[in-house]
Amino acid sequence: QLQLVESGGGLVQPGGSLRLSCAPSGFTLELYAIGWFRQAPGKGREGVSCISASGAGTSYADSVKGRFTTSRDNAKNTVYLQMNSLKSEDTAVYYCAAASVPYCSAYVNYAYWGQGTQVTVSS
Repeated sequence: QLQLVESGGGLVQPGGSLRLSCAPSGFTLELYAIGWFRQAPGKGREGVSCISASGAGTSYADSVKGRFTTSRDNAKNTVYLQMNSLKSEDTAVYYCAAASVPYCSAYVNYAYWGQGTQVTVSS
């Protein structure tokens, strides 16, 4: 079964940092754009960022622009989400997903998803 596995979540104080990782099980990521999403309690799923298959293209939600950075190491078959200056409103379950195409777009279909990792920002 093809799926993704997220790791790196946890509890952090406001202003702190976390780095999330996304690794595949059963396939290689290098052909796919990878998106990060989050879902806070009682809210819908929100797109956070996307990185193209080559890593040359990235996009971010306005709410995280300037604070979050997505990157990938195709040699390690891993995608990362570096989160700095975390705020309480960043608290959510974070998911990574592999798009069915190698580029980022608001209209792509994300074919493979992880189970999510909890990020809690609280003092």
